Amino acid sequence: MDQVKISREVMHIKENGSRQLSQETVKKLIHQSQEAKKKAYCPYSKFRVGAALLTPEDCVFTGCNVENACYNLGLCAERNAISKAVSEGYTSFKAIAIASDLDDKFISPCGGCRQFMREFGPNWDVYLSKPDGSYLKMTVDELLPASFGPADLSMKKVFDIPNEY
Repeated sequence: MDQVKISREVMHIKENGSRQLSQETVKKLIHQSQEAKKKAYCPYSKFRVGAALLTPEDCVFTGCNVENACYNLGLCAERNAISKAVSEGYTSFKAIAIASDLDDKFISPCGGCRQFMREFGPNWDVYLSKPDGSYLKMTVDELLPASFGPADLSMKKVFDIPNEY
């Protein structure tokens, strides 16, 4: 089952009013990303990646990387999970955990995934993990500083630019 409820009781409110995930929730999310990794279809790179995405409603959507013989048609785990959530009506996210088989470093999303995550806001958490369950917590904004987002499309533009090419 790809959509899993996490009890609201494992959430707690920080003193400044922002929501922070409990250690139990982070562990569950990382575990779900590790389970999703097992479903990866990666016959070419042999590089398995799994992701578990948490919504404000405490629903979890998982995704894995799916490769293709035409390499650029593959789909990353992060974009897979986000697309599944969006297709079910969710466009706001609290956190995503990412897992791989890398033992020496934390898995980090590719540039395309960072931009894809940014579409849904700069201020949600990204847990970069290792197979042993250890993790590094960052925000989307920290992964993609000075990013381009939906609000940039409504900024004032110069429309009368001559085409001199």
